[in-house]
Amino acid sequence: MSYISKIGPSILSSDLSCLGSECVRMMECGADYLHLDVMDGHFVPNITFGHPMVECLRKSMGQDPFFDMHMMVSRPEQWVKPMAAAGASQYTFHLEATTNPGNLIKEIRESGMKVGVAIKPGTTVEELAPWANQIDMALVMTVEPGFGGQKFMDDMMPKVCWLRTQFPSLDIEVDGGVGPDTIHKCAEAGANMIVSGSAVVSSEDPRSVIALLRTVVSEAIQKRSLDR
Repeated sequence: MSYISKIGPSILSSDLSCLGSECVRMMECGADYLHLDVMDGHFVPNITFGHPMVECLRKSMGQDPFFDMHMMVSRPEQWVKPMAAAGASQYTFHLEATTNPGNLIKEIRESGMKVGVAIKPGTTVEELAPWANQIDMALVMTVEPGFGGQKFMDDMMPKVCWLRTQFPSLDIEVDGGVGPDTIHKCAEAGANMIVSGSAVVSSEDPRSVIALLRTVVSEAIQKRSLDR
């Protein structure tokens, strides 16, 4: 069992007028990585930011922070090289957005980034399974992608559970409505990479929220290893 608890604040929930300092604040509060939501207005009905902003953040923050790019775009192949050049650490594309996942995985690897594959709530986990041994991380969306502030979907937890059983050492991320009230369900199902937006970023004490999320996940991992 080689996975550990990692907490990644979703920076889209922060004050975008001072994004650089917000990212620094999250890292100083104990974040393990930063989750950056890229939306193109086609794959999801919203537009956020692209590789120029990632490049600026990388220049201002240095090489240390791990940037997990959640690519909610209709043509993920188009942005692999620009994101790699901008300093992205991991490129997480949606399975629904490509007809050739194998080739895209290869492209991302060759560009020097880690590979993540995301699935929407309506996509079965079995569709992701053929690629699970070729990727670094699977992202199970716990809301419909595109907008923050949605209610956490409990019924996505069996997907996480199935993935953890089938692929015991895979990094499994959950994203959408995750915070102190829902973290126990995620941790018990087997998620170890936790994306949290407003619950962390808008908290009066982000450090304690990050610590709480990490503790719950770490304890679940420890329990799972003992149960085995």
